[in-house]
Amino acid sequence: MDIQYHIGQLAQAAGVPISTLRYYERAGLLRPTGRAANNYRVYTPETLDTVRFIRAAQAVGFTLDDVRALFALRQGDLSLCKDVQPLIATRLHDISQRLEDLRHLQQLLTSLLAICHQQAQDAACPVIAQLTANPL
Repeated sequence: MDIQYHIGQLAQAAGVPISTLRYYERAGLLRPTGRAANNYRVYTPETLDTVRFIRAAQAVGFTLDDVRALFALRQGDLSLCKDVQPLIATRLHDISQRLEDLRHLQQLLTSLLAICHQQAQDAACPVIAQLTANPL
């Protein structure tokens, strides 16, 4: 007998909330393979593999649009590196930009903290006035 999962069982096996599976369905990434006699959605072990693939791809920074592209590349017998590399390069660029933005925020917060440290602890904080007058 083939293994089949109801949505709750699939969620538990994949380690995700049911809402995540429903979201993936709405996004077109998952489809139930059918309905049981009680009209519950039925999923296969391949669906579990798909959920795990999606989660692994998201864990390394791929978006759901990237996952769709990866699925398209995965459909053939051979997923070519030359097709996957642009997706990886784009995500790497995005992460590098976010790191640069975070470093900038770190510098701003460090300077704001230094301003606070220069004041008496019971004095009015000049950072509040600075943020009010000149939002960063």
